[in-house]
Amino acid sequence: MRPLIVTFIGWHSCGKTTLAAHVVRQFKKRGYRVAVVKSTKDRGLFPDQAGTDTAIHRQAGADAVALVTPDRMLITVENQAKDLAAIARCFFADMDIVIGEGFKEAEGVPKIEVFRGSGPRLRDQVSGVIAVASDCGLIEENSFGLHESSRLANFIEEHFLNFPRKPS
Repeated sequence: MRPLIVTFIGWHSCGKTTLAAHVVRQFKKRGYRVAVVKSTKDRGLFPDQAGTDTAIHRQAGADAVALVTPDRMLITVENQAKDLAAIARCFFADMDIVIGEGFKEAEGVPKIEVFRGSGPRLRDQVSGVIAVASDCGLIEENSFGLHESSRLANFIEEHFLNFPRKPS
């Protein structure tokens, strides 16, 4: 079964991370398995510091390197396909929901615009916007306040998930 993929889009510092994290909490309370994929334009955010074992393996030509600790695992791969759906299928196939942050150009992925009232609306520039969360009191179909994570999770669950769950 493929996970549901939905992404939060918006201009820099508009509240995407905060809202997405609240929606993640809502889905976790309902018993869903949730993954998050964050897109950034920053480079060099990997633990492959010169002289570390992971850096040595990368320099040797490894296509992927996993660093495993007693409580976490970090996998680094060269990012060739920056496609959210491909990332979700490859790494998170066993999840119920994959929440993206960013990826406004993702084709075929439902998008929730986070809008603070300044700047142009992304809904007018990209396809797939299914809802908007805003602090401007927008009155339009599928609009939510920035603090309405429960209502937003209900909307996603009712419209896109075929197997709603109750908290365990």
